[in-house]
Amino acid sequence: MNIKDRVVETLTPPLHTNASTSINTRRTAILVIGDILVFLIFAAIGRRSHSEAGNFFGVAITALPFAIAWFLVSPFVGAFKRNVVRTPGKMSLTTLLAWLAAWPLALLLRGLFVDKGVPPLSFAIVTLITNTVLLQVWRTPAALFFRRKG
Repeated sequence: MNIKDRVVETLTPPLHTNASTSINTRRTAILVIGDILVFLIFAAIGRRSHSEAGNFFGVAITALPFAIAWFLVSPFVGAFKRNVVRTPGKMSLTTLLAWLAAWPLALLLRGLFVDKGVPPLSFAIVTLITNTVLLQVWRTPAALFFRRKG
């Protein structure tokens, strides 16, 4: 192969680039929707356990600080990377690390916009554990699904 052919081959994107990008976009969209549902479920459980109104608006407002923190921090930890989201073990570990990193910000946002102060330690611990479990229950099986789908 001469130099010209090598340059053309190197600079020409593979034919599957658009398909690969489309699959990655769909995979990310599915993860984002699932993550949003996790935080809505967490908020609904919390509001119900405190006998607060269960309307969707109230649940969404309660979930918002947690979702904002998650979506601000988790991409930097790698929670949406292709090699992570297709490997259950990596997904599980990265999800744990991402939530551990997002959790303090979530509590800060919750304190600023909802509690108007520092949330109680018991709330912080319940938030850490419950969201860790819910995110794991959703994201680890999602990795199995993504691995099978390519």
